[in-house]
Amino acid sequence: MGLLLLVPLLLLPGSYGLPFYNGFYYSNSANDQNLGNGHGKDLLNGVKLVVETPEETLFTYQGPSVTLPCRYRYEPALVSPRRVRIKWWKLSENGAPEKDVLVAIGLRHRSFGDYQGRVHLRQDKEHDVSLEIQDLRLEDYGRYGCEVIDGLEDESGLVELELRGVVFPYQSPNGRYQFNFHEGQQVCAEQGAVVASFEQLFRAWEEGLDWCNAGWLQDATVQYPIMLPRQPCGGPGLAPGVRSYGPRHRRLHHYDVFCFATALKGRVYYLEHPEKLTLTEAREACQEDDATIAKVGQLFAAWKFHGLDRCDAGWLADGSVRYPVVHPHPNCGPPEPGVRSFGFPDPQSRLYGVYCYRQH
Repeated sequence: MGLLLLVPLLLLPGSYGLPFYNGFYYSNSANDQNLGNGHGKDLLNGVKLVVETPEETLFTYQGPSVTLPCRYRYEPALVSPRRVRIKWWKLSENGAPEKDVLVAIGLRHRSFGDYQGRVHLRQDKEHDVSLEIQDLRLEDYGRYGCEVIDGLEDESGLVELELRGVVFPYQSPNGRYQFNFHEGQQVCAEQGAVVASFEQLFRAWEEGLDWCNAGWLQDATVQYPIMLPRQPCGGPGLAPGVRSYGPRHRRLHHYDVFCFATALKGRVYYLEHPEKLTLTEAREACQEDDATIAKVGQLFAAWKFHGLDRCDAGWLADGSVRYPVVHPHPNCGPPEPGVRSFGFPDPQSRLYGVYCYRQH
């Protein structure tokens, strides 16, 4: 079996569609099989198999389909076509195991696990083995490998898929630092989100996220983003940045959690209702409007991607009361854009409206 060498992708501006080479050239020398020197076994008297994938990260949204580009060719070109085996897999990240996605020979293919029924090869053109993923889910983002196997030799490329979304901190109704790692995963899922990765939190910090409470991330580290250093948040002497407590015990230690929600398939709206509502009445009112009460992640996504701007506080599915502000104005909270929170009021209080979610 040929040796597989993975080379880190360089993010070069304007490099979409450029070839990704793993450095393998084939010669007759038996001494040229060193992983680091870019040589391997002889293949068709010096013909080289090349796999091409984009070097730029692909950005998309939850819900629609996405195509992960992958093509292969031979240098020099072959006179007659050869039968190859194609394999797509999702690389291991943050402790999650590697996942097989799809294998194919000719028109025959097999998909695996959560990808069954959602993936297929494009094969629109010769040597095109791009992977199409349908009904894109939050868990689908990450790095994917595309491997082309020709007899005893194989070559591969990497495609990185990132979902556009919004990071938000989440705290228990019982106060801060109540979740172990597994409970953090559960509450993010209940809010229509997943636990954020460090890269997602860092990007949110670059966009202005400032939060003093430490929270779990996907790799089971605990971190928090600071834009304005101050005394309760590590002290004013430290530079702005994402502060880290490092890895923590997934079961024994307790913190808040940073969740990541992507763009919506539907619409979040404030329900115009003649009266203020209790939490139970709010759920029923949304149902009567052919909708459901919105989740926290849905409200953040509507604020981030659909410009939902409302100064009316409303119930959400977790029993919290919040409202989204895109354009701050007087009598509507702090001067910065954001999703304001009233915490978790008495569910029997009739002081608030409700935000509903209706799927398209």
